[in-house]
Amino acid sequence: MKRRILAEDPSWTLALVPRLSKLCLLSMVDNFEAVANMPIFERLNPSEKAFMEERLSPALPLRLTATLVSDGLYWRRCCEQRWKLCDVSHYSHSWKRMFFERHLENLIELFIPGLTEPKTVLDMVPLCRNYVKRLDVAQLLLPIKEPKQEEEEFESDSEPENEFSPSKMAHFDFSILLDKLTSLEELSLVYRVRQCGMNFEWKMFEMTDQDCESLAKALKSCQTLKVLRLRFSQVEDKKCRVLVKSLLDHPSLSQLDFSYNRVADRGARAVGKLLNRSKLQILDMSDNKISSHGAQAIAHALSKNSTLLSLNLRLNPLMDEGGQAIGKALMSNRTLRRLHLGGTGVTWRTAASLAKVLPQNDTLRSLVLSCNILGDVGGKALEEGVSENTSLTELDLSLTEADKRSLSFIGKMVRRNQGSENKKRLEEGKE
Repeated sequence: MKRRILAEDPSWTLALVPRLSKLCLLSMVDNFEAVANMPIFERLNPSEKAFMEERLSPALPLRLTATLVSDGLYWRRCCEQRWKLCDVSHYSHSWKRMFFERHLENLIELFIPGLTEPKTVLDMVPLCRNYVKRLDVAQLLLPIKEPKQEEEEFESDSEPENEFSPSKMAHFDFSILLDKLTSLEELSLVYRVRQCGMNFEWKMFEMTDQDCESLAKALKSCQTLKVLRLRFSQVEDKKCRVLVKSLLDHPSLSQLDFSYNRVADRGARAVGKLLNRSKLQILDMSDNKISSHGAQAIAHALSKNSTLLSLNLRLNPLMDEGGQAIGKALMSNRTLRRLHLGGTGVTWRTAASLAKVLPQNDTLRSLVLSCNILGDVGGKALEEGVSENTSLTELDLSLTEADKRSLSFIGKMVRRNQGSENKKRLEEGKE
């Protein structure tokens, strides 16, 4: 029998000694902070850099990794370690962009005025300015209230206990940030506090005058911005006018969303002025307090506008005077493709006004009139208008009390237009 040697470690196997180059790379991974700025790091080939990026610690300082580590596996590991949900498709499939956008959003959402140093946010700008294209800020915190001295309470009984002075009530000041983000294209803000619990106060859910002034200044300086969303922030006429003034003649803004606020007629007139002094393509003013006068101002601007593609005025008390004004504006407008007037208090009169437009307008593709009492008269008027229209591919008349026969005929005509549109697209694709 031949003699055998049994290893004491059952998992032991005879393996080749690692290559010296691999050992050097592993040593560089362990000492990345020391070797990051050495010339040898720049001489690594792509496969060697990929080998290192797979093993680098996500806890490394961003001042090193932001410039030296390219988009890829390392940033994917950083994202997945920090957040449970990571859909990179929302970030143009760039893990590095996702990390820096969400990291900056977190810094802003947790920023406490008077307590957090602005340097905390500003130090991040040089590292992330080339990657941050969108900011979606879902929370903005107020300063922490300091308990008042007992003797002060006795001295000023007439003053409310829980009031801030105007200077202390401001949230994060965007005027110190936006002009430095040279790649920012989309900004979504909500002035509110999430999970406030028993500490609830109405002040936690509104934009202050000082916030409005600082944001207006920031928007004017951000020349690359294309999309602005400011929702659920109690924006009323005065604040709307200040913000709109800063957006007049903006070189790149194409989408504005002021939905779920308290904008009324004076704010709507300012928005109407903006329509013809901007390149807006999408305007969403849904769920505000715009009445017929405000709608007429927007309609007047719409009649002269040549860029707007989508207008959403749902859940505003426009009534028939406002609805008919919008319909009249469509007689001369040749660019609007989507119009939403759901839940605006319009009746058959507005339906009849829009029905007169449909045979002459060949650009409107979607019209929503749901949740309005149009009745049989409104349904029949729209039936006549749709029969002579070849471009409308969506007409929502749900909950309008229109006649079933009219609804059936309108549906048939809309499906006909959809078929024609699909056929046209196929022919264009073949060419």
